[in-house]
Amino acid sequence: MSSVPIKLSSVAKTFGEGTRALKTLDLEIAAGETLVLLGPSGCGKTTLLRIIAGLEAPDAGGRVLFGGEDVTALPIERRNVGMVFQSYALFPNMSVAENIGYGLRIRGDAEMHPKVEQLMSLVQLEGYGTRRVDQLSGGQRQRVALARALAVRPRALLLDEPLTALDAKLREQLRADIDRLLRSLAITAVYVTHDQSEAMALGDRVAVMEAGQIVQIGTPREIYYRPRTAFVADFIGTMNRMRLNGGAAESLFRPEDTRIVPPAEAQFSGKVVSVFFLGDHTRLMVDCGSSQLLTVETADRREFAVGEVLHLRVAPESVVSL
Repeated sequence: MSSVPIKLSSVAKTFGEGTRALKTLDLEIAAGETLVLLGPSGCGKTTLLRIIAGLEAPDAGGRVLFGGEDVTALPIERRNVGMVFQSYALFPNMSVAENIGYGLRIRGDAEMHPKVEQLMSLVQLEGYGTRRVDQLSGGQRQRVALARALAVRPRALLLDEPLTALDAKLREQLRADIDRLLRSLAITAVYVTHDQSEAMALGDRVAVMEAGQIVQIGTPREIYYRPRTAFVADFIGTMNRMRLNGGAAESLFRPEDTRIVPPAEAQFSGKVVSVFFLGDHTRLMVDCGSSQLLTVETADRREFAVGEVLHLRVAPESVVSL
C-alpha cells in the first residue's frame, strides 16, 4: 500500500462567524508515520484532520501537500484518503462485503472480490461477508469501516476518534488491532483522540493541541517525560506538584517516580488518605500538607492502610523542569 508524506504550510481556520478554530501552524508528517492529534474537546484537532482530508478548506494562504503535490483545492474524493469515523458511517442496507467493496465497485475494479476477501482476513472478519452490518457488534462494525477505508489503497488513513463509542475492554482490544494493522501496512496515518492512552499506544509521534494550536510534538516518551508546558504536563498522565528540599518553586514529578523509602532517606513524608489496588500496581493518595494530595504509584505487593505514614523521595532526574 502506497503512502506519502503530508505537509501543512501556514494552515489556519476561521469559521464564518469569526470563530478561530485553528491558529496558523506548519506540520510535517513522514511517509508511513502514525501521527496522533491529542487534546481536549474544542482544541481544533478534528478541524485539522478535516483540512488534511479535504472536508474543510484552510484560510487563504494555507497549503496542504501530499508528497509534494499541492492538494489544497482538491475535495476529499480526489485526494485518495481513507477515513474512519467514530460513528462507523456504514451503509445499513449492505452486507459486510458490499460495504468493504463499495469504493472498489464505484471504481469498476475487476479484482474487487479477491481484494474484499483479503481485507476481511486483514481485519479478522473472515466468514462475515454476507452478514448485514446491523448484525455486528460495535467492534466488528469498526473493523468493517477500517477495511472499507483501506480497500481503495489510500495514500493516507485518517481516523477521527474511532474507538470512543466502544466499551473499555473492546476499545483496548481494537487499539491493539489498529496498531498491528498500521505497522504491517506502513501507511501514513493521522489519528485524532482525546484519550492519552490511545495516543501513547498508537503514535510514532503525538501532537498535543490546546486552543487551536500545537503546543508540543514528539514521541510518546518525549511528551510524557519532557513536557514543555504546564498544560502538556497536566494533560498527559498524572503530575504531582510540590516544593522539594525547601525550594521556592514547585517541582513536577510523576506518581511512579515517587519512591517509598526508609525515614532516613526521605525528602518528605505524608499520611495515606486513599488506597486503590489496581492489580499490577497500587495507587495511593497521600496528604503531605500541601494544597493538593500527592499521588503515589507503587508495584510493592504489600497492603497499605489509610492513616499509614509513608516516607517518600523523588530522584533528581525524575523532576520535570518547565
